[in-house]
Amino acid sequence: MPMAIDTPDVLKKILARKVEEIADSCERESLKALSQRAANASQVRGFLQSMQDKIATGQAAVIAEIKKASPSKGVIREHFDPAAIAKSYQQGGACCLSVLTDRDFFQGGPEYLQQARSVCDLPVIRKDFIIDPYQVYEARAMGADCILLIVSALGDAALRELYGLAQHLEMDVLIEVHDRDELDRALQLSPPMIGINNRNLRTFEVTLDTTLAMLDHIPQDCLLITESGIVTEQDVTVMRTNNVHAFLVGETFMRADSPGDALHELFH
Repeated sequence: MPMAIDTPDVLKKILARKVEEIADSCERESLKALSQRAANASQVRGFLQSMQDKIATGQAAVIAEIKKASPSKGVIREHFDPAAIAKSYQQGGACCLSVLTDRDFFQGGPEYLQQARSVCDLPVIRKDFIIDPYQVYEARAMGADCILLIVSALGDAALRELYGLAQHLEMDVLIEVHDRDELDRALQLSPPMIGINNRNLRTFEVTLDTTLAMLDHIPQDCLLITESGIVTEQDVTVMRTNNVHAFLVGETFMRADSPGDALHELFH
């Protein structure tokens, strides 16, 4: 899959590893066998619908992330029990889960998504670096209700193909952007939701101004999810005052003794 022209170096390293992973996976299980598993997977839970329903009640829609480590921060949560974390998040008021399935850079895995989804009713997004149709089938086969597509990792043709395949498999798609150029590319697909990542992939600097600067360019019928850098009640207030009511939060919760309690305190 051709990647975007200006893909950041850290992302290039991850994507090169993804190409190797996909080749290894294809040797272990054919695309035909995998697509059959995807067809037989448990029924999709409405990811976007869950967020819309939450916002309709006047509450913030929180996608709570289950993440053990990251390339920039190392291990974030030593005691890592995806099932317990998922239960905690549901009790704390999350409307969706995000589970890292990348092994090499985030110490994640497909089994974590399966463990988390099996103990709660929440829809789950597979958080990974998806560059090939094989991974989209893989996501559905493992039970994902939604996939993440990162615009900075994909060319326009690949973005369109993967987006269309996910829709065909009845999964929702969260398209993630970091700047105006990426947003313009994403909006060509007229997606019902867009994620704006406040973390600069080149410097790792995080600023909520990234989301605020793009607000005027988001269509009214598109749900905006702000990602990264939501740490304090003031951060939440700034976003909600600006009519941003959907959030993806991970590290803030992962560092807390009880992730679900931390979620409840931050958003209620």
